[in-house]
Amino acid sequence: MRWTVGFLNEEIKRELDALPIDLRASFQRIVELIQVHGLERIREPYLKHLEGQLWEMRMKGKSGIARAIYITATGTRIVIVHVFTKKTQKTPRQEIAQARKKAKEVQ
Repeated sequence: MRWTVGFLNEEIKRELDALPIDLRASFQRIVELIQVHGLERIREPYLKHLEGQLWEMRMKGKSGIARAIYITATGTRIVIVHVFTKKTQKTPRQEIAQARKKAKEVQ
C-alpha cells in the first residue's frame, strides 16, 4: 500500500509554496519517507501527534521551523489541512484550532 499526500485546497498548497526552499525540501523528504516506508513506521523527529486526528509534519531548516498539520483520510491518504511557520517552543493553540476547523471539511 502506497500512501498519497494531498492538500485540502489550493490555499494550503500556496502556504507551503511560500515557505523558504529548505523548508519545502524538508517537507518533500518527509513525504518521500512516508511513501517509501509507510506512515506507521515514521515517528519523531519527522511526525508527531498533536490531538485527536491531528498530526504534524515537522520541517526544519536553516531558515527556521515550519509545521504542516495533517489528518489521515480514507485508506492510505494524508490530507494537509494547515501549514505555518513556527516561532515558539510549543505549537500555538490558535494554529491547532485553525487546523481542527479545516479538518472538518475533509470527511
